Order: sequence, then structure tokens, then C-alpha cells
Amino acid sequence: MMLNSRLPSRFLNLSIAMILLPGIVGCSAFQQRDRMATFNSAYDRGNYQSAANAMALPTKKEDSGQNGRSGDRVLELLHLGEAYRLAGDYDAAISAFDQAESGMKYLDTQTVASSAMGKVASVLVNESSRDYRALMSEAILVNTYKGLSFLAKGNSDFARVEFNRADDRTRRAVDYFSEDIRAQREAVQSGPTNAASVRRNAESREFRSVLEDRYGDPAGWAVYADYIVPVSTYLHGLYFLAAGNGQSDIDRAVSSFERVARMTPGNPTLAVDARLAQSLAAGKLRREELPPMVWVLYENGLGPVLEEVRFDVPLIVTPRDRPSLIFAAIALPRYKDRRAVPGNLIASSGDGPSVNTDTMAQMGRVIRTEMQARFPGILTRAISAAVVKGVMQYQATEQLGAVGQIGSIIYTLATTQADLRGWQALPDHWEVARLERPADGNLTLKDSQQGLLGRIKVPDQPFTLIYVKRPTMVSPATVMLLDLQGNNPGQRLVLPAPSNQTSAPL
Repeated sequence: MMLNSRLPSRFLNLSIAMILLPGIVGCSAFQQRDRMATFNSAYDRGNYQSAANAMALPTKKEDSGQNGRSGDRVLELLHLGEAYRLAGDYDAAISAFDQAESGMKYLDTQTVASSAMGKVASVLVNESSRDYRALMSEAILVNTYKGLSFLAKGNSDFARVEFNRADDRTRRAVDYFSEDIRAQREAVQSGPTNAASVRRNAESREFRSVLEDRYGDPAGWAVYADYIVPVSTYLHGLYFLAAGNGQSDIDRAVSSFERVARMTPGNPTLAVDARLAQSLAAGKLRREELPPMVWVLYENGLGPVLEEVRFDVPLIVTPRDRPSLIFAAIALPRYKDRRAVPGNLIASSGDGPSVNTDTMAQMGRVIRTEMQARFPGILTRAISAAVVKGVMQYQATEQLGAVGQIGSIIYTLATTQADLRGWQALPDHWEVARLERPADGNLTLKDSQQGLLGRIKVPDQPFTLIYVKRPTMVSPATVMLLDLQGNNPGQRLVLPAPSNQTSAPL
């Protein structure tokens, strides 16, 4: 459909009918926001079982009106899986993440092959009414968290599968984003707008000036050079360093460690790990000759969330072949940082030096790297919606007078909203340190600003990961002691320890 032709009456009737949609969509959005608020309140305090309860999916009997697809529940499943994982219910976590992953595959298919009518509707209603499309970085972290969960269960074979899946998604990321951008362009071209008009508006000097002034320039964001989740690539390397079989697995560890070390050149642990893997690959060292080793991985704080940036922009529309300048509202999502827990972790023993964790990756940079690639499509959809709604207002006013004008304005205001959904259980950043296992296995873990967290008994095994997650200063630290070779089930602690806590198998 071309913008320079008169909108047919059936399209106008559809437009008027859709004025009723914002109320329906808004009700669902309010329910989702309420659940998220309940989840975040519990999650921020480290009450992960309550957080899981807030996101628990309805039973089939309660699920009236739902079609059972996991695609429309991906966001809930992501939060549910992480809450279960941190609560120590690994089977439930893996199940939730499996369903989320299935939903992500469904959405990938829908993006490329969705019907023309679906494309029309997705432009005319607000973005958050669509099924949630997970970020590639979120999908990579799903596989990483599943890998950690299988290590906690002492299942090395399944952990291997998940770490490999995370690495495979990382390698395919460039092709994925190229396909995603192409699909977005095709959706606009086959939708109700004129692609040339959208492109002309997007490239106009006036529009670019307003965009840069009110939203900022995505080219100036702090991003990584590659589409990568450094912690996922690092854990892939760590697993194959510890549990790999043969030269090819050690080569995988070398590749992953080198890649992460290049991205964070100032981190001493990453550099030492890369050299260790290189020495093993070259035959200068044998894994059996290494002393028992311990890595501390600290997942710190709360990651970025989306905020709406809403502003008016000048657009050219051409109803009835008469070019007209209108000022239309567009709403764009932009990430804002939340907060980290101040300081770092200090691990020490009675018979050796202490080590401090150092930052290895920022979640904000990971997400903005992906957002920078997705932004042209997001912007194009926003302009498309604004142009369509501008023409709709013109036609509704012409054919229905004041009633049409008022109705179309109400509809435009209600549906011009950015999609602010995202996985809010991700951290602000990750830190890492490495040390040899003390002879007696006893380690003291401290917060550099808050003091003693607790004492840990490291199992007598060749390679141990001490995984620590702490979302906020008011939450305790959840600590998991994982056998990186996957031969033994892990242990889970909460530090500072409740009075009745004992170190329990996972």
C-alpha cells in the first residue's frame, strides 16, 4: 500500500476499530508490570523462591485464553528459570530455560515468516503487544546458566552440550543480526507504509538533528568490538580447560580465553588463563601436573533496564499526492544503568596470598552492542508507525470530522509506546580471580567494603569454580561450589550465613 493513495475504507474501518485495542493491551501490560514489581522486590532482597512464585506460570486449568505456546511466555520463563537456579532448584531452572529456549526459536521463525496482516498490526499497535523477542545475548546466557546448572548437578555431559550451544550462538551472532535487519526491512516494505517515504524521513537533516538531540547517537555508545557475552565465552573456555578430552578441546579453551583476554586487556586473571591454556595446547604442561585450582566468578549488581524516550519529530506524509509536514510523536527504548554492589571480593587462606576479583565484562556494554545492531530496525518501525498514524489522522479527520480527529489522536497517544521489556535478573557486571586451592581447603571470602562474608571449605578436587551472585547490597551472596569437571555435585551456600545454615549438596 502506497502512502500517496487514498486509504481504502476497509483500512480506515480497521484503523477505527483498533482504537479499542489499547485498553485491552494496556490491561495486559499493567498485569505484567505488577508481576515484575513483585518479582524485583523479592529478587533484590535475595528471596529467590518468592521471586519464582511471582513468575510461576498458571496451570492449564487457570490458563484460559492462552494457546500454550512458549513464545508468548519467554520473558516470564527467563525470570522464572534464574530465580529457581539461585534458589537451588536446578531441575525446575533447567525446565524453565528449556521452555524459554523453545520460545526463542519460535519467535525467530515468526520474525522472518510472519503474515502480512501480522506486520500491519505490529506497526499499528504498540511494540509491547507483540510476543517478547529475546536478545541474542539473553539466549546465550540461557545456555550458560543451564551449563552451570548441570555442573551443579554433577552432569558433565549435559554441561558440555550447553557451553557448546552458547559458543555456537556466539559464533552465529553476526549472521543473526544481518538476517534480523533484513527481515525488519522486508516487514516495512510489505507493510502499509511506503518504504521510500520512511527512508526519506529517516535520512532527513531535520529528523536526524532532533533524534540526536533528544535520544543521542547510538554510534557513541560504549560497546564491544564483537557480538559476544564475555562471561559465556570465558566459562566455555574454563570448562574445556578443566574437563576437555583431547587436543581439540584444549584448542577450544585457547580460542575462548584468547578472545576474552583481548576484549579485557587489563584483567590479569584472563591473561594468565590464556597463557595456561596455550601451554597445555603446546604440550609444555600436562593438566594432571597442575595443582588444584580455584576460580572465583562474581556476578555483581543489577543490569541495565529500558526507559522510554518520547519526542516529536518532523515527518513528511503525502496523502492524496499532497506532501505535508506533520509533527508526530515517536517513542524509542534506551538502556539506563541500574546499580552494582560497591567494591569487589577478596578470597584468602591461611597459607597463601589473598586475591581480589577484577572486572571482566560489563552487561551494559554487551546489551548496547546488540542494541546498536538492532537500532536501525527499531527506528524504522517507529517512523513507519508514526507515518501510518499521521495519514490515519488525516483521513479520519477528513471523513469523520472532529469525532474522527479526536478518536485517531487518542489512539495514537495510546499506541505510541516503546517496548521496555527485558530480562531484569541479569547482573551489572562480572568479576573474576584465580588461586590455588589451600592445602586444608579453607578459604575466607570478604567484601572489600562490607567485610567478612563467610568461610568456605573448597572440595578436594582438581578444578573448582566458586560462583557468587549478589544483586544488591541488601541481598546476601549466593555461593555455589562447582566441580568444573562435573564429576561431583556442587554445594550451595548463602553468605553471610543464616544461623541454621550448613553447606549442602546442590
